[in-house]
Amino acid sequence: MTSLPDILAAMAPAGDGWGATIPPDWLQGRTSYGGLSAALALHVAQRSEADLPPLRSAQVSFVGPLSGAVTIRAERLRLGRNAAFVQADVVGEAGLGLRATFVFMAAITSRLTHEEGQAPALPRPGPGDRTWFGRPEVPFSQQFEFVDQREGLAPAEWLRWARLRERDGLDPAVELLAIADSLPPAALRLLREHVPLSSMTWLVNVLGAPVTTDGWWLLQARADHARDGASSQTMRVWNADGRAVAEQMQSVAIFA
Repeated sequence: MTSLPDILAAMAPAGDGWGATIPPDWLQGRTSYGGLSAALALHVAQRSEADLPPLRSAQVSFVGPLSGAVTIRAERLRLGRNAAFVQADVVGEAGLGLRATFVFMAAITSRLTHEEGQAPALPRPGPGDRTWFGRPEVPFSQQFEFVDQREGLAPAEWLRWARLRERDGLDPAVELLAIADSLPPAALRLLREHVPLSSMTWLVNVLGAPVTTDGWWLLQARADHARDGASSQTMRVWNADGRAVAEQMQSVAIFA
């Protein structure tokens, strides 16, 4: 199994970008798991400018399939006093596969503090708790360790603890993107079967420093609308202490 740290360590300069390889054990159907390709884009974006502030937001479009050899290029769109905008593209054999706009923003002194979205009451896994490692038919899922909440959920909702099996040395924001997309689309719970699907867009707003304990993150996804082959869902990430780390929204094509 090829870990995310292994993939990043093997990256090499390629023309005006960086070359990487998306191995078969990171695929979701015929394309890369979205969290991996977004993490690769962020990794290169972070290295495109010196002294970038922390990641605050990511807007990701999944344009086409990605697998095998890919090239990642990053370009500064704007560098302001408090924020920097960087675009990153991931290109594969079939052409552009992912385009992301990352916003890096330093903390600003503010009188405004308002927080909602308390973490659900699902205790963090302990050393003796039973966990599971994805499914062989979904190769990328075996890169993660999971614990599910199965009771008291809405009809189109997932709630799951997750962590990368190999995460040593990862940048915290890269780790967050790699794990934040690891839930199946919430609308699948309405079908109770596996069908072809494809993520189209993904918005991630980072609420605070992406740090946790023992690699565990609590993930939630809820489908708000599913019709005409497309679903819209909101997603949240909390760290092991129950602090909100990210809010997300995603559009998914579901062929059922």
